[in-house]
Amino acid sequence: MKAFGAIGALVVLLAVQASGNNVTSPGLPIVMWHGMGDTCCFPFSLGGFKKFLEAELGVYVKSLEIGNSIVTDYKSGYLIHPNRQVEDVCNQLNGDPQLANGYNAIGFSQGGQFLRAIAQRCPTPRMNNLITLGGQHQGVFGLPDCPSISSKTCEYFRQLLNYAAYASWVQNYLVQATYWHDPLNELAYKESSTFLADINNERTVNETYIENLQQLNKFVMVKFTKDKIVQPIESQWFGYYKPGQDRETQKLEESELFLKNRLGLQEMQKRNKLVFLECPGNHLQFTKDWFKQNIYPFL
Repeated sequence: MKAFGAIGALVVLLAVQASGNNVTSPGLPIVMWHGMGDTCCFPFSLGGFKKFLEAELGVYVKSLEIGNSIVTDYKSGYLIHPNRQVEDVCNQLNGDPQLANGYNAIGFSQGGQFLRAIAQRCPTPRMNNLITLGGQHQGVFGLPDCPSISSKTCEYFRQLLNYAAYASWVQNYLVQATYWHDPLNELAYKESSTFLADINNERTVNETYIENLQQLNKFVMVKFTKDKIVQPIESQWFGYYKPGQDRETQKLEESELFLKNRLGLQEMQKRNKLVFLECPGNHLQFTKDWFKQNIYPFL
């Protein structure tokens, strides 16, 4: 969902100049994918964050741009189907010689599940670590900054979106519909979701997706504990609502996806490849100190 808390966090980060504590030998390049309502290159968000990481870590950083302009890139967060975006990014990565020896990936909000699709569908060049900040790996069932349980108005709009989300024309033209996950109607979700249900192996099990995801060294999922954007927040750790209702949630380990091993996450957990981190703030609100302490070890 939209990176509403990101600007303040990134401004803090950008205030930090490169210091004597910087990494002296460059590591792998970094690929970043922005969230809804952002672009690759706004100087007050990912454009500035790119410069910060380059100065701090001394590595090549690629902030993904969809299309040939900032305007198109901005619109992509709403109107270009994720499957088209993933295909475009796969071509970008394959055509970038600086990524030939592999890279680490950071996905902001919905950019997190998009980069996971890259890991599963586009194994070359190799993604080493995948870091998702507020990603919605089991989808969403709620509106940004609109708590559906406590607000009748929010509930009305949520039901309206739920009614239309699985229509083919909505799936084709609205990005958020492709990861709208209705726990009250799992069958409709699995049959009609044109993106999330596929990358989560909900309809058929794509063994290639499993094999490619297993190639990650670490899959790091960051959950924002006071998130008002992602509903439910457990989706950031691959949890979700229990099927058939929208109040009680379950952890990844309790889900059908995990128990039936549809993505090979059981094996990844046994091999300590899954990392679950908490950040005490709203969506994408983090400080430089938190980022350096918690994320730098994976970069």
